[in-house]
Amino acid sequence: MRGRVVLWVSLGLNIALAAVLLRNFPPVPMENNNAQGAKSMVVDSGRLYKTNVVVRRQNFTWEEIESADYSSYIANLRSIGCPEATIRDIIVADVNQLFARRRATQVVTAEQQWWRSEPDPDVTQAASEKLKSLEDERRTLLTTLLGPQWESSYYPYPAHPNSPPLDGPILGALPPEVKQELRDIESRAGERRQAYLDAMQKEGRQPDPAELARMRQQTRGELADVLDPEQMEEYLLRYSNHAAALRAELHGLTSTPEGFRHLFRLTDPIDQEIQLLAGDNDPAGLKRRQELEQQRDQALQHALGPDDYKKYKLLQDPIYRDAQTVAQQSGAPPEKILPLYEINRATDQEQQNIHNDLTLTGEQKAQKLEAIQTTQQIALRKLLGEEIFQRYLQRNTKP
Repeated sequence: MRGRVVLWVSLGLNIALAAVLLRNFPPVPMENNNAQGAKSMVVDSGRLYKTNVVVRRQNFTWEEIESADYSSYIANLRSIGCPEATIRDIIVADVNQLFARRRATQVVTAEQQWWRSEPDPDVTQAASEKLKSLEDERRTLLTTLLGPQWESSYYPYPAHPNSPPLDGPILGALPPEVKQELRDIESRAGERRQAYLDAMQKEGRQPDPAELARMRQQTRGELADVLDPEQMEEYLLRYSNHAAALRAELHGLTSTPEGFRHLFRLTDPIDQEIQLLAGDNDPAGLKRRQELEQQRDQALQHALGPDDYKKYKLLQDPIYRDAQTVAQQSGAPPEKILPLYEINRATDQEQQNIHNDLTLTGEQKAQKLEAIQTTQQIALRKLLGEEIFQRYLQRNTKP
């Protein structure tokens, strides 16, 4: 259970044994060594000699020392002569390891909810409170066991601040050596990617999206050698490029763990193939990419259902997203978002037609664009009401 601290115990025992030997068997001075040696050979058989050497039982086993109860554990370490400083380091390291595992498995963080486009503030607040509670519990336990003066420089939290948090019920339960393997894999992947980007920059060329996709596939292969299928899917759902892109696509839709997982399983293999075809402009490559994009769209339509699919398509339109954001910031009710989008989309289309009309002079274009803007504002004032319309203008006016 506590294999990592065996080295500390071994070190402590060796120090204690060395101290006993030095105390009871002091070294013989180098000068007059032969004379002293001759004297030591003379034995008076008629007298009894006593020694102050204390013999300790050395044939103990680790099972006899270790205990699930920390108080008993400390007492056992003291009974074998383990130094207090070593006992402190052993107990602090063990308690830290215990609480590191509890943090990884008991705290639900926003990052674990991979199906959400935006973090849940309630989950973030609850995680912060739980982490503080665990930290208070850790410090109280160590103070109770070791007194108020305990210290240790080894406290693995956060162990790897620049790495993805391997927490939650699946990834949090991974053994420490497996977590380290995952971090090594991601580190190598980052180094490969950065080396490629630096080489492209040095040559004055743009990175090839297909080559970057092949690098991501290589990383996936290395991860699959370490993780079982359930762990691998959890890792991809949380940290893969595709999962991040899918969350962005679904922003504005209500997602569930089951629904997001289903969509990920449908689209992930398609997206991987599309990415490998990026930059392939020959007729066969273009045709295959078009087929895959159509296949993906059909899969989403079937999985989302007609209502959510319609909303999904709207969410892919920048004009709709802008209308949604500005309406929310202006305090417009949700039912006004779609009419607002339709007004803005029609206005945008007319503006494009005017810009592309080669028969118009610059002055004529300016007049028509001004007239369209006036028409748009009249329609928006009627839709939103004067108060919300004024807030909309303030939010939507570009400096």
